[in-house]
Amino acid sequence: MGGTGLLLGLFLGLADKKFKVEVDEKELAIRDVLPGNNCGGCGYAGCDALAKAIASGEAPAGACPVGGAPVAEKVGAIMGVEAEAGVRMAAFVKCAGDCEKTKVQYEYTGVKDCSMMAFVPAGGAKSCAYGWLRYGSCVKACPFDAIHIVKGIAKVDKEQCKACGKCVEACPRNLIELVPYEQEFLVRCSSKDKGKAVMQACEVGCIGCRKCEKTCEHGAVSVNDNLAHIDPEKCVGCGKCAEACPKKIITGRKEETL
Repeated sequence: MGGTGLLLGLFLGLADKKFKVEVDEKELAIRDVLPGNNCGGCGYAGCDALAKAIASGEAPAGACPVGGAPVAEKVGAIMGVEAEAGVRMAAFVKCAGDCEKTKVQYEYTGVKDCSMMAFVPAGGAKSCAYGWLRYGSCVKACPFDAIHIVKGIAKVDKEQCKACGKCVEACPRNLIELVPYEQEFLVRCSSKDKGKAVMQACEVGCIGCRKCEKTCEHGAVSVNDNLAHIDPEKCVGCGKCAEACPKKIITGRKEETL
């Protein structure tokens, strides 16, 4: 028995040396400083995959959206480069049509999941074909508890949001997008219908009146397909577009509460 054990030990020792996979020390060090959420917000399968990509030079040191600047600095030190974390982003819901503001066509009693609305009449009970579906697929998808349903519509806590993009992927109507964390004024609507149709469906939808576009002195606001858009690169946060909006659909993020 002792001899057999000795032989097995020698065999395993030789096998370990022969088949040993060399691991990059930098890769291991980078993996240790990454958050470990494995959210995929960086575009890779998880933290292990990102660490390998950074160590091999395929991804920048500041590629982790969850870790932000602090993690980027640590990774940069490991790689011997000056890391730039990039612009901090946060999720934003492009709809303000909650239960009190949007008309309902009928009472829906089926499966409470946004993805199912493609199979029900008119794409859901709410009158607006572009609006929020209210069943919280994004809430289930968020690994950071940054989204909650308030009055039938999602609200994002941008302090909790890590910009992983899971909620963006989960929304079947593309009502969530990642915007700069510092961007103050945003358009809370996604409807491309003409003004009359919008007002028939929702109290707060964008009617494409162009008052915001005409008011903006910096060329940051434009109206395309009956919907206002704000260019974060040009916006200076003066708020004049919000003051001019008759439907008050352009609001500051400070007004967003959970």
